[in-house]
Amino acid sequence: MKRAHSAQLSGALNTGVARREVWAWAMYDFANSGYTTVIITAVFSMYFVAEVCQNAAWATLAWTTALAISYALIMVTAPLLGVWADARASKKRALVVTTLGCVLTTAALAFVGRGDVALAMVLIVCSNYCFGTGENVIAAFLPELARPEAVGRVSGWGWSLGYCGGLVALGLVLAYVSYAQALQQAMTTIVPVAVLITAGLFLIAALPTFYWLRERAQPHHRSIIWRAVASDVLQSIRQLKTYPDLQQFLWSLLCYQAGIQTVIALAAIYAQQVMGFDMQQTITLVLVVNITAAFGAFSLGYVQDWLGHRCTILLTLVAWLLTVVLASQSRSVALFWVVANLVGLGLGSSQSAGRALVAYLSPAGRQAEFFGLWGLAMKASAMIGPLGYGVVAWLSGGDHRLAMMITGLYFIAGIVLVWRVDVNRGRERALA
Repeated sequence: MKRAHSAQLSGALNTGVARREVWAWAMYDFANSGYTTVIITAVFSMYFVAEVCQNAAWATLAWTTALAISYALIMVTAPLLGVWADARASKKRALVVTTLGCVLTTAALAFVGRGDVALAMVLIVCSNYCFGTGENVIAAFLPELARPEAVGRVSGWGWSLGYCGGLVALGLVLAYVSYAQALQQAMTTIVPVAVLITAGLFLIAALPTFYWLRERAQPHHRSIIWRAVASDVLQSIRQLKTYPDLQQFLWSLLCYQAGIQTVIALAAIYAQQVMGFDMQQTITLVLVVNITAAFGAFSLGYVQDWLGHRCTILLTLVAWLLTVVLASQSRSVALFWVVANLVGLGLGSSQSAGRALVAYLSPAGRQAEFFGLWGLAMKASAMIGPLGYGVVAWLSGGDHRLAMMITGLYFIAGIVLVWRVDVNRGRERALA
């Protein structure tokens, strides 16, 4: 059995790629997941609204605005960084810089207290920018590691290990929060320590990636002029017309990821404002969601290679649509827990499947460039979705149920656009 598993693993990897290197690559997903689960989803978002902004009517909009600014910056720089990384063969160097940037600015959130709205927003912009940029860079390594027919399962390994990282971070934070609440400590004392735990875990868990992940790309022997880089990016966008199915999928990804990013960014706030959850309950909820997300990412990676990329994504989007409808109508805590676990299954599988399909449809030698465009679509969606939710919640006088219901429109648009993608034709065009 062990020998068969080893052969299966080796058959999924490109020639010369060691299993230890794939593990090191996947460990970055483990490392950075603590940031999204603790800072963006479970703890700091709720702390920002309830403590930093003192539950002001504009608090949710302020939170989503900070996220939108960070994603707008990534939209501008991600394609530029992709072209630069390809030309200089410097993906790993960029990964180190963005990781350190995220770790340091996340740790600085420990100094945010009541009323420090501007400081909190600036640090969220900076830390989330570094996180999102590093996420793009690590994804660009995937085509170098996995065979084309196995990108789904290898991507799933990374996503599932990533959710395990989220579990570890949440488990450590939950243990501390439970201990601190037993001592009747205030949130202004508890959250800074939780933030430092998250930053420290990110740095430590990323060390295997820095040590074992190889830079296989060869630098282009030409100087880079940033005006020319910008021209290359525009050329890349124009050349998407020659890859119509990749272009179509990026449009669909822009739509449905707007819904997913909304749920990620507003989950704790929704649980607190609508369902009345406290911090300990919210962390427990997100911890359980990460378990189902890890299962979804791992299992659907194999299903994707068997069932097909498009069918897998369509399946997950239907599940997402059902989830947001149920969440907007949920009145009982029990039903909300069911909804949360549906979120976990959809979250892990859809994120993994999307990354794998971009790798499958991208032409060889230009992966970082096209993953830069993938990052552009991802961050545009992360800007549009949560900001739209914040505006609806603000204009409706805090009606989070209405805002959640409107989020379902993103998934309907995604389903329609994914339906029109011809994966086989797109793969043939990439090979040509």
